[in-house]
Amino acid sequence: MSTVAVTGAEGFIGSHLVEKLVSHGHHVRAMVQYNSFSSFGWLETLDRDTLGSVEIVLGDVRDPGSVNGLVKGTEAVYHLAALIAIPYSYQAPHSYIETNVTGTLNVLEAVRHLDIPRMVHTSTSETYGTAQTVPITEDHPINTQSPYSASKAGGDRLADSYHASFATPVVTLRPFNTFGPRQSMRAVIPTVIAQLAAGEREITLGDLRPTRDFMFVKDTANAFHTVGTAPAETVVGQTFNAGTGGEISVGDLVTLVGKLMGVDVTVKEDEQRIRPANSEVMRLVADATRLRTATGWAPAHSLEEGLEQTIAFFREPGNLARYKTDIYNV
Repeated sequence: MSTVAVTGAEGFIGSHLVEKLVSHGHHVRAMVQYNSFSSFGWLETLDRDTLGSVEIVLGDVRDPGSVNGLVKGTEAVYHLAALIAIPYSYQAPHSYIETNVTGTLNVLEAVRHLDIPRMVHTSTSETYGTAQTVPITEDHPINTQSPYSASKAGGDRLADSYHASFATPVVTLRPFNTFGPRQSMRAVIPTVIAQLAAGEREITLGDLRPTRDFMFVKDTANAFHTVGTAPAETVVGQTFNAGTGGEISVGDLVTLVGKLMGVDVTVKEDEQRIRPANSEVMRLVADATRLRTATGWAPAHSLEEGLEQTIAFFREPGNLARYKTDIYNV
């Protein structure tokens, strides 16, 4: 089996990517951020057969030595480690630069000096800001409207510069709004579903007007694997959107989730969940033509199919117990 490395492996998308990679015969060296509790995050929920092909490494992308040890001898590095909560980026922007920019620099340096054949860098649709043209192609202007999106754009530019300056074999994947089992309640879909699964019928949210292109996490994991294994001449040095091309407002999403769960929902607006006026991204919808053309990738799940699987996850008492549904999760 080829050995690949994943940073941020304990997280929502990272854990699904680890499963995907193992299912395709890879041995995965999975970096989990060091903690004194020896918690491996969502990796702890994977089945024993999957974990038999996973080597868990405690470390930190902010430390070059940790990164070098992780990636040495691997055939590909999937770099997902990041601070991702937009509201917390208003409170602690310095930490976002350290993780999302300096951490990315450390991975790029390790890949460059250790001659790793492929690096997949994770971007975000938030770097586009509110859509100026739709659907959004990779040529859309970058317009960072939060410290989080600015830090991710900084990592993207570093990745571009390393390919241009040193021929570092990096490809950037820019997923739109991924959702699914294991996602934290900092995101809207688990916030809605978890509150309803806990018995609430009046749920608390922020702005209901923004529209998003929601993509099921298994399709996102497949996009990562696709750009990580595609022929170099088709993907290296490029940035690819990954999205469905559809969009739905937060308000309409709540209505749809309520229908799928068979409950009537009332929404209460919470001011602390509303972004500053000039920071809210009002519309995001992807054009993933470049990725489809280069690799043949396409999402395999509709919004409703993904929501059904996510609802089933949260209806399991053991899963729901992992979430604090009665507080605002930043």
